[in-house]
Amino acid sequence: MNRVEPDTLAPPSDLAHATPAVEILSAEKTYPNGTQALLPVDLKIAEGEFITLLGPSGCGKSTLLKMVAGMLEPTDGRLLVWRKPVQQIDESGRKMAFVFQSPTLMPWASVQTNVRLPLDLAGVPRKVADARVAEALELVGLDKFAGALPRALSGGMQMRVSIARGLVTQPDLLLMDEPFGALDEITRHRLDADLLDLWRKKRLTVIFVTHSIHEAVFLSSRVIMMAARPGRVVEQFAIDEPYPRTPDFMVSPQFSRYAKQLQDSLLRASGAHEEASR
Repeated sequence: MNRVEPDTLAPPSDLAHATPAVEILSAEKTYPNGTQALLPVDLKIAEGEFITLLGPSGCGKSTLLKMVAGMLEPTDGRLLVWRKPVQQIDESGRKMAFVFQSPTLMPWASVQTNVRLPLDLAGVPRKVADARVAEALELVGLDKFAGALPRALSGGMQMRVSIARGLVTQPDLLLMDEPFGALDEITRHRLDADLLDLWRKKRLTVIFVTHSIHEAVFLSSRVIMMAARPGRVVEQFAIDEPYPRTPDFMVSPQFSRYAKQLQDSLLRASGAHEEASR
């Protein structure tokens, strides 16, 4: 088997010396049935970065994201969020939110009630909660749909509700597990652009899972390429292009160059997967 050597590039220069938001320190995951989902991963994510996890199916992207969120415990190694163990994030004075692949909305409840759910569970007073919900809905362009039921919304609008539900807790770290994968291309591009606006406006740190090379190039300050069986980080790429990024960027020579680099890397990662399975 030919080993894929990491081609590690530094994050963009304006983030190179930023406070680390997430530190993954030799964290690995083996399930009770013996399946090794992730080899030890070492990765530091600076505060304010937009990181994308990219790779073939089964490479552990979602597993790694859920470990950062504290939904899965590493078999070995550690994960720190603002230099605290994930379970102690509240002690850091920071918050995180997770956006899943599907909106997972309560069909019987209004948009406002769905977005307010995390605040209701946390016991936030209704007056404060409603003000935050109004702000979150305005940020995602759904302030006029607060009273609507999910069935009255398009798939893209439902994902906006899901994003608003994540934003309503006023997070510093936003984790997104392929949230736009089921949407049509036009809606996906529009939500990608909206997400970048939110990221810049709210000064978030984002870790985003996708299978789309073009989405990774458009969104990311850095792309982490993973290979499967067992999952591992094999290469990293800085997308050192200025923000805001417009649709014109997607037809530029620079965009094509980055996409070609990621395509070649994905082929190498997939080849490593195929050789490992022989």
